[in-house]
Amino acid sequence: MSTDSIKTDYLVIGAGASAMAFVDTLLSEDAEASVLMVDRHHRPGGHWNDAYAFVRLHQPAEFYGVASRELSPGHKDAVGANAGLYGLASGAAVLAHFDQVMQQRFLPSGRVRWLPMTDCTGPAEAGTGQVHTLRCLTTGQTRQAQATRKIVDATQAQTAVPSTHPPRYDVAPGVRCVPLNELPHIRRPYSNYTVVGSGKTGMDAVLWLLDNGVEPSRMRWIMPRDAWLLDRANLQPGAENAERSLEAVIGQAECIAEAGSVPDLMARLEARGLLLRIDPQVTPTRYRCATVSRAELAELRRVQDIVRLGHVRHIEPSRIVLDQGSVPAGRDTLYIDCSAAALHIPKATRVFDGDRINLLMLRTCQPVFSAAQIAWVESHVSDPAEKAALCSVVPVPQVPEDFVSMWAATAQNAGRSRQNAAFNAWSMQCRLNGIGLFLRGLPADHPRRESLLQRLGQSAAAARARLPALMSTMADLSP
Repeated sequence: MSTDSIKTDYLVIGAGASAMAFVDTLLSEDAEASVLMVDRHHRPGGHWNDAYAFVRLHQPAEFYGVASRELSPGHKDAVGANAGLYGLASGAAVLAHFDQVMQQRFLPSGRVRWLPMTDCTGPAEAGTGQVHTLRCLTTGQTRQAQATRKIVDATQAQTAVPSTHPPRYDVAPGVRCVPLNELPHIRRPYSNYTVVGSGKTGMDAVLWLLDNGVEPSRMRWIMPRDAWLLDRANLQPGAENAERSLEAVIGQAECIAEAGSVPDLMARLEARGLLLRIDPQVTPTRYRCATVSRAELAELRRVQDIVRLGHVRHIEPSRIVLDQGSVPAGRDTLYIDCSAAALHIPKATRVFDGDRINLLMLRTCQPVFSAAQIAWVESHVSDPAEKAALCSVVPVPQVPEDFVSMWAATAQNAGRSRQNAAFNAWSMQCRLNGIGLFLRGLPADHPRRESLLQRLGQSAAAARARLPALMSTMADLSP
């Protein structure tokens, strides 16, 4: 073991998107803080290092990355299924963004030390110590790291991609099953292609196959559970989209205020064009914040052979065994595994937990803005009670009921943050804040700005008043 020891104000475990957004804002808001970042990957970006070559953001790039630097040039896509909407950054562009932030902002500041290819172990619980052991994955050298202020756990999301996790089902010898990372590397055609998984990666696999000439008749999609999807057109930056994007936020609140139950809420949101589903005849039982364009949805609907018999248990040369039955399978089939859950429910339940900061979500579907908000609060708020009040955790979505839970927690955070003038001023100019970005599209003299803001406040108040009764219907459904 090396005797080399590192002292730092903040030890940040992980260098994914949330970690980068946190450190970026910390550097801006705390002129003295020193940071040590460690990660098992060779460059910043977390799970983006493991993702498939054709991965893209599902949201406009304007909402992603770090606050101090634009990820997107602000262009709209001219071709493809996202044409007419603001561009979706590629995985390569996201990695380049984070690498540039590290090389051009963090390291030159003299306040950030970066240790890639490093494992970090230490006290698992808050309050049990600040000293961690760092082990270099290439040399085996170990050293101690001591945080004089806080440990920042940026691994709570546990974001997973299929390439890092084997299939959760048995695959018989002779059956060709690959993670979707391997799709660009296939070198012969297959008679049939079967996509296993219905989340973001499953949709991306289907769209990639269609884009690369595979006829829908040769495709099968194993969809354990259908999911509600957000229409990406309602979540667009730019002055020309400000009214529509704000109307979508208002529409969500109005639907909550009017709904008698969660199924009724989902139906109202769909009727307003705020939620979409792949099959109009199948009621989704999942909600994970995934977005699609209408053109992408039309492409996905071209696949007719959809198997809805639960999760795969075994893939054999001539059949697929699932939770609720089996289906025959052709022998010359390429199976594309998309079954890894991208988001997991964090173990931590509090952001500020003694000597530890857990980077958890504070705004619906906005993990990087949430991390930036945590950094601002850490830098400017000393009272533990106020810190906790400004940082109520928004649950990671899994099911439709979570749409309500997320909205309630986000509304609570937003209401409390408006009472802090300094935070409110910062958040409204932070480029990662979706609502702030929409409002910046409406200048102060815009004729519709005042009426939209008035409706936004009224609808939010009505939704908050309705939430207790609506959430009681969710409790009635609990086992």
